[in-house]
Amino acid sequence: MRSAQFSVSLRSIPNPSTIVSYKEYKNLNYAQVGDDILAFWKANRVFEQSVDTREGQPTFTFYEGPPSANGKPGIHHVMARAIKDIFCRYKTLQGFQVKRKGGWDTHGLPIELQVEKELGITKDHIGKPESEGGISIEDYNQKCREAVMKFTDLWNDLTEKMGYWVDLDNPYVTYQSEYIESVWQLLKRLYDKGLLYKGYTIQPYSPKAGTGLSSHELNMPGTYKDLKDTTIVAMFKIKPSNQTLQVFGDLQGLNAYILAWTTTPWTLPSNTALTVGPKIDYVLVKTFNQYTYLPITVVLAKNL
Repeated sequence: MRSAQFSVSLRSIPNPSTIVSYKEYKNLNYAQVGDDILAFWKANRVFEQSVDTREGQPTFTFYEGPPSANGKPGIHHVMARAIKDIFCRYKTLQGFQVKRKGGWDTHGLPIELQVEKELGITKDHIGKPESEGGISIEDYNQKCREAVMKFTDLWNDLTEKMGYWVDLDNPYVTYQSEYIESVWQLLKRLYDKGLLYKGYTIQPYSPKAGTGLSSHELNMPGTYKDLKDTTIVAMFKIKPSNQTLQVFGDLQGLNAYILAWTTTPWTLPSNTALTVGPKIDYVLVKTFNQYTYLPITVVLAKNL
């Protein structure tokens, strides 16, 4: 096998004056080469120098979307990080100072459910240390902190071996008070500027977990299964007014309803309006209430 000689010109560092050569390998061993390069980077603080030598230069802001270390990293994490690293290195080569702060995402319902499963408890046991199987809030929070950082060593090892340059020595951790209070402070600033508003939305809710569920949590493995549900047709009584007179004609004396079909009957109590299709033809049909057998008039789409 031919010997291999590697050299790199540090043109990314302003005003370079040296060329660094790597040692010659008589028998090429890629794993050994990788380890040697990592050791060289650490010994010479190459990543830190790529940031420090650009002090005073234009900055390129990079926010690391932090992983959660309660699970092992997978190949999809490598792909995502490789793409992020490309942009940081590219902007560094252009002369920008690109600070990259690592982080750990330690919030979320999955962590709580994982700990509860390991301890054999439910939400009802939390905050009740005196009861059988109960646990104090302090002990429960500590268990969650331990679980969420379970695989940090694996993550750090992967980060270094794949050459993903990010500050692992000073990461932000979302369960730390400093981070939480910084979010509160930013929310207050947004509120003071009138950028927050109060609105209403329908959110999926987990009675077992005692909390609303995010779209991410709804897409977790095992969340969905195929079911056959009975849909319903709800009747909304029409209140006669000048507007309904123009749309439906005179409804006086008629027990009139609009029919609406839904696959989510649990949302009916929060309904505030009905929608109609501008290109749909509707008809008034005289019929009977199937429960009371009293005559009624219903509005429904013509093609039904």
